[in-house]
Amino acid sequence: MYVAGVDIGTTSTKAIVFELTGRILGSHAVEYPLYTPRPGWAEQDPGEILGAVLHSVKGAVAAAGIDPAQVAAVGFSSAMHSLLPLDEEFRPLGRALIWADSRAAEQAERIKRQIWGHEIYRRTGTPIHPMSPLTKLVWIREQQPDLFERARYWAGLKEYVLQRLTGQWVMDIGLASATGLFNLERLDWDDEALALAGVRRDQLPTPVDTTHVLRGLEPGYAHAMGLPETVALVVGAGDGTLSNLGTGAIDPGVVAATIGTSGAIRQVTDRPVTDPRGRTFCYALTRNHWVVGGAISNGGIVLRWFRDNFAGPEREVARLLGEDPYDIITRYAAQVAPGAGGLVFLPFLTGERAPYWNANARGVLFGLALHHTRAHVARAVLEAVIYAMHSVHQALEEQAGPSVEIRATGGFARSPLWLQIMADVFGREVVVAESHESSCLGAAVLAMVGTGVAPGLQVVHQMVRTRERRRPDPEAHEVYRQLFAVYQQVYHQTVEAMDIIAAFQRR
Repeated sequence: MYVAGVDIGTTSTKAIVFELTGRILGSHAVEYPLYTPRPGWAEQDPGEILGAVLHSVKGAVAAAGIDPAQVAAVGFSSAMHSLLPLDEEFRPLGRALIWADSRAAEQAERIKRQIWGHEIYRRTGTPIHPMSPLTKLVWIREQQPDLFERARYWAGLKEYVLQRLTGQWVMDIGLASATGLFNLERLDWDDEALALAGVRRDQLPTPVDTTHVLRGLEPGYAHAMGLPETVALVVGAGDGTLSNLGTGAIDPGVVAATIGTSGAIRQVTDRPVTDPRGRTFCYALTRNHWVVGGAISNGGIVLRWFRDNFAGPEREVARLLGEDPYDIITRYAAQVAPGAGGLVFLPFLTGERAPYWNANARGVLFGLALHHTRAHVARAVLEAVIYAMHSVHQALEEQAGPSVEIRATGGFARSPLWLQIMADVFGREVVVAESHESSCLGAAVLAMVGTGVAPGLQVVHQMVRTRERRRPDPEAHEVYRQLFAVYQQVYHQTVEAMDIIAAFQRR
């Protein structure tokens, strides 16, 4: 018997087939474009997403070399905060707006300024920000009223995919809790938030547990995925909460840190927890497990920006040697001492989410002097992403208690230098699991629990194996303690200037 996890991500969908021990038997990923028709807009095509799910599952089952009839269940993970308008036949009326879309910045600021805006955050756990489907709905209602009126249903990309696969219209409480429309205490849609967005309950999916099982896979889609029609589909949750589960970070004091295109840091509590200052989110993993934390908008995308715009020679060398350009970049960044020679970078190339929730935040390179080289800038870029994560970590500890261990996952966990920078900045031991595919594994664990194959989430501790540990260096930690204070000071002293330059850029 086997289980599969499917993670619908920002740039690709990946499917993995697991043994019940957590060992990976086969995987397959399908990439797709991100559409940015205007500055600040970020969209995905739902048809391309559905096709990627079908092909990734079929590829993973084929790569595993198993009898498809032995796949007992498939669990689903998805990036949070997507919004898709559908007609009465559940056909898309356009592309989906994803988490990176910031077109609703004005609406978010307007809601945030109202007293009831903060109260909506406290009830729903989703900070008032352009990423939130709540603010996206307000923008569409105001800017595209014809589309708003034509839409019979609203949901995210995972709900669309599951509706197509099974004909059932449901949304797990994890992704529902990331919409800004869902009441955490009542585990139901929030009346005031719905009124603000201008949508009705019957336009939204039915909220279900993250372990909810869907039966009745449509025959054509079963064939396309290479699975039997009888396979159980478990709705799963959001990629962030499932990353905690997939790394085993579900115990007190154990924090999951993920850096992929963006990044997030999260800790599990046994009840909903929101921040009086509005810095952190609170999303459901199950009814008894709540993930508190914050997401940054600028993770690996910042290093990719540096690679594409400032590392031409390294890209050419990498091509000639058959190496990854990132390996060459981090290799020369590692030759620079911690602190990058006093160079501090604010990595806000796409605005920022936690802890500032400022769509107008912009990048700043501070302290630049004649002695700095491209290697210094490369190191400053790597350090900046960890500073951003640490700023969220500090707010998280105020809400969920002190951390004792960081469990790292995502693309950055492949870089020994980046891991050591995290250990040194945080002053905590950083543990890396054998597998980086935490969201897929988390989805598979929920599939096991939902179908009764496993008794509870704790089974993940038998499935996650440690690959390496990074301990903080006291001297480097002291350097970073000083420079992190500069990082925070530079941000707070440039906020007004950021607003001005963001308005200029939008013109």
